[in-house]
Amino acid sequence: MRKLLLVAATAIAAALAASAGTALSQDKTMSFFVTSVGSGKGADLGGLKGADAHCASLAEAAGVTGKTWHAYLSSSTEDARDRIGKGPWFNAKGEKIADDVASLHSDANGITKQTALTEKGETVNGRGDTPNRHDMLTGSKPDGTKIADQTCGDWTMSGAEGAAMMGHHDRTGLDDSAAAKSWNSSHASRGGCSQDALKGTGGDGLFYCFAVE
Repeated sequence: MRKLLLVAATAIAAALAASAGTALSQDKTMSFFVTSVGSGKGADLGGLKGADAHCASLAEAAGVTGKTWHAYLSSSTEDARDRIGKGPWFNAKGEKIADDVASLHSDANGITKQTALTEKGETVNGRGDTPNRHDMLTGSKPDGTKIADQTCGDWTMSGAEGAAMMGHHDRTGLDDSAAAKSWNSSHASRGGCSQDALKGTGGDGLFYCFAVE
């Protein structure tokens, strides 16, 4: 009898542990969003540190606390893909964006205009909307590695000089090319790094934020 009770207790404990593990793995609290507003100074975000702080501030204002946030931005010394943790990531509505870094940078990711929501759970204007705001600052190649000369001076420039690589959060562009449909590497800014330059190609100085943990 004792042996049977011991076996039963062990089985129950194992089931509870598995259940707890599943609950943790299915935490769908927001861990990804598009910034609802930029810095207001074009691509001058105060560097990576300033961009990360902007992510954290917006998330906190939206009521999401207890997470460490990093901007999906490459610099001359860092790759965006190495800054964002391991995943999985969910938007403000609990919809999965990607399981991990590899799936995020594959055709399997879930980034679309309908899922790339702000921290407030709102959609962002895309191509065809007025104004178009689909250009997201990234400074990155499709695989999430850096393009050192397209980071607007490591996100400290806001004038007529420099350039920033950007992606389309709505996966839509002027044609059906892979670049036009890329969420993180569509084209560089034209006319510099100022707010006006970014708006001129369909942007507003917005970028992606991911919870590292």
